[in-house]
Amino acid sequence: MEPELSKKIKTAVQPSKNLVPLIAAAAALRKMEILKSLIVETKLRKLPFKKIYEALLQNYLFTGYPSALLSLKLLKELYPNKRIPKAADMNLYHFRNRGEANCKKVYGNKFEKLISNVKNFSPDMAEWLVLEGYGKVLGRKGLSLKERELCIVATLAVLKFEDQLYSHINGAFRAKASIEEIQSVIESLTLIGEKNISVFGLRVLNRYKKEKRLSHK
Repeated sequence: MEPELSKKIKTAVQPSKNLVPLIAAAAALRKMEILKSLIVETKLRKLPFKKIYEALLQNYLFTGYPSALLSLKLLKELYPNKRIPKAADMNLYHFRNRGEANCKKVYGNKFEKLISNVKNFSPDMAEWLVLEGYGKVLGRKGLSLKERELCIVATLAVLKFEDQLYSHINGAFRAKASIEEIQSVIESLTLIGEKNISVFGLRVLNRYKKEKRLSHK
């Protein structure tokens, strides 16, 4: 790990809660040295291992299995003696109920419209969105829904998926993240890339604030 990078992370990541979304974003971009430095910093700050594990695990929904496997392998190397929890029981009925409840928390009265729209081009994806996404993965313990949505915001911002980012900014807001917290996460992304890496995310956030008539902070 480069000393200058470690020093930069130590002084730049405030508050500590931004570390976990940054870990998700660095993993999405496969910036492995930065990811390693961020994980080491979480150890120094005594952030729970489970939060890091869950953030990297849920990334497979947005970055694919190869990316998630790569980052989870690195996590194990940095925590060689940590006991990894057993796989959750694959109860599809439970996942569906949990997924529908979580999806409604995020999308509110637009839930039915969302599912209908997705069904128009992929009934399978509409089913997986509820069962797999919001049920099996985002309904897991270890991170609150708010923390999960902030990690997703960071990941989608660096990957530049505009429509999905807008939806998950709304999801984070509905999960009780303040606009200031969302903006802080997006602004902190400059730590893992060039200075303009947060520009895209801030543009989408500003559009969200304007369309929702939220005051500009």
